[in-house]
Amino acid sequence: MLAVAATSRGAARRRGFGRRVRIGAVDSRLTAHAGVAAVTELDRVLGIGAALDAAIGRFKQRCRGVTAGGLLVSMASAQLAGQDFLVGMDRRRDDTAGQALEPVPTPASTTTAQLAQRFTATHLAAIETAIGVLNQRLITLVPEHRRLQLLAVATIDGDTTDVEVYGRRKQDAVYNYQGQRAYRPHIAFWAESGATLAADLMLADEDPRPVAADLLDRAIKALPPGVEKIQCRWDSGYFAADLAHHCVDRGVDFAIGVKRNTAVVRACRTAPADGWHPVIGMEHTEVAVLDYLPGPWPKDAGIACLVRRTRIPVDQIPTDNRARKLRTIDKGQLQLALAGQLDHVYGYSFILTNRDVSTPGRLVAVEHWYRHRTDIEALNKDAKHGAALRHLPSKYRMVNTVWMWAALLACTISSWIQELAGLDNGRGRRRRTVARLRRELISIPARIVRTNRALTLRPPPQPGLLITVLTALQALPAVRDG
Repeated sequence: MLAVAATSRGAARRRGFGRRVRIGAVDSRLTAHAGVAAVTELDRVLGIGAALDAAIGRFKQRCRGVTAGGLLVSMASAQLAGQDFLVGMDRRRDDTAGQALEPVPTPASTTTAQLAQRFTATHLAAIETAIGVLNQRLITLVPEHRRLQLLAVATIDGDTTDVEVYGRRKQDAVYNYQGQRAYRPHIAFWAESGATLAADLMLADEDPRPVAADLLDRAIKALPPGVEKIQCRWDSGYFAADLAHHCVDRGVDFAIGVKRNTAVVRACRTAPADGWHPVIGMEHTEVAVLDYLPGPWPKDAGIACLVRRTRIPVDQIPTDNRARKLRTIDKGQLQLALAGQLDHVYGYSFILTNRDVSTPGRLVAVEHWYRHRTDIEALNKDAKHGAALRHLPSKYRMVNTVWMWAALLACTISSWIQELAGLDNGRGRRRRTVARLRRELISIPARIVRTNRALTLRPPPQPGLLITVLTALQALPAVRDG
């Protein structure tokens, strides 16, 4: 036994474990975020900064330092690297080795805030113009089968999300229905490509319905030319006849959630017993067509009302009066169930759409398509927890608006990288979140070596997606000016 212990100690000494670990000098050639090189390669391929500069133009008097496009790209790159606040720009600047991989030199946090204050409404509108140009370039680079998919149909999802902020000095920040001081980003999103098309930073108590038609028009303008069919999805917060009329006038297929009211509940009670059909991917759930159309809505546009019901056993009825599921249950059924006369109830939701639901198969397909309106809810979550939209760090509304656009651009860059690198081929909804892409691609440590006036990355033995993505992007041609 003593001989074995002595042998083990000797082996440990030979491996160097018999001594304390010493800390050497800092290696300035190391970076913790080698994956930002993928952002630089994407900028080379699509010309993100150049497209933004061409659309926005000059936003300061002297033509020196960072440009408007460079500012947005650097802010998006910092958020992709995990920076949550403006001070994160300083942390990126401190990454000496990583700065050699950035698409543009990262400005200081104070410079970032000062330049963001120079933006105007015209500059913000130009961001959407630039996104349209970039979407058009993207279409030319994806494989043929993917190009046909993207141009066959474009689904635009519209939604809002509240971002809580703190401090009485936050410009235009008001209280929302939850009693939180907040702003309300209003976003239009291209579901198939994962790109944000248009966005506004609204007040937290502002109704999005009056501006929904304008947001839709701007989103359509940012789509690439050649899209054969456009369709849009909205939740019940957009339940308005004006939006439906606008979609009909523009020839856009739509589906809008219906706010529960006495008229639609009364119509639901008269649904034919043999008109219910099982939905796709949900147990104990059926869908049917109702004879319901609000008065001001278009009469001759082929609009149908869909009702989806989900069976809820009595023991699963929520006991909290604030529960959303409780509001979906018919009050008459709920009273009978609580009285012990029913063993189950149904939760109902309603949709108005001008898509074809003339057959059971088409009806089920439309309901399944509308249910994937959660794509934009996933974007909201990704922008908040993957990028840094959960914080709007400045006291100035314009700076916060630019920060919002940087977060949305970070999410869009993530989707573009995956699209061009072949990580998201449109099958099976395999697009990675920003947080996952950061872990697998962006936050990869590497040593940067300069040889023959070229940069060489030396990643760890398991570099994640870094080699795959960089190889795919470097094989693509650079964007041509003009």
